Amino acid sequence: MEPAPDATRVLVVEDHEVFSNAVVRLLERHPDVRLVGAAHDAEEAIRMLELETDDAPDVVLMDVDLPGANGIQATRRIREVSPEARVVLLTATDDPQVIADGLAAGACGYIPKTRAVDELMEVVRRAAAGQFVMPESHLGPVVDELRSALRSDRIVDRLTGRETQILRRMAAGETTTQIAEHLGISALTVQTHVKSILAKLGARSKIEAVTMAWREGLAPAGD
Repeated sequence: MEPAPDATRVLVVEDHEVFSNAVVRLLERHPDVRLVGAAHDAEEAIRMLELETDDAPDVVLMDVDLPGANGIQATRRIREVSPEARVVLLTATDDPQVIADGLAAGACGYIPKTRAVDELMEVVRRAAAGQFVMPESHLGPVVDELRSALRSDRIVDRLTGRETQILRRMAAGETTTQIAEHLGISALTVQTHVKSILAKLGARSKIEAVTMAWREGLAPAGD
């Protein structure tokens, strides 16, 4: 079936060939979704994203148990390369620690593989719409894990490497345009990273985020 012009672009990252093929076939039956690729490991997925084509995915369906870099590590890297992409974890485990680690890495939720075939299209649509995706029954234990992690970690440790770079430059007084020029990325990408920084730090403004950076020694306090 031919995808619609405004179809949600989806990248599948899954090393289990049978499951990957099943997901691909399901996606291809829906005109509001366009499959942009199917990778079998993190490195292949990153190479696809670094091509910087017009087919950059809106949603990435990410297997947790990948060979080499696992799905959580891959999620962190994908969010650095393509911060606009919404990553949904596909997992055979309901371990709250694993899920919490995935969310901390930048995933917008997860779906158990046992439920993936029945609920996949709803999950893709919700993720593309910017919604958080998780079985309601699993929410409590995962939130408890996240709270525990936040109590034990420094606030700025929640950020990706790229987000840390941008926050340091914000703290140094650079504008969005200056940050974009120094890092070789677009101003729009900088703005997307800033939104993610504010959300992860629980900051209501750039000034509050910069204050946190100064307080935790991420950047020297200026005038």
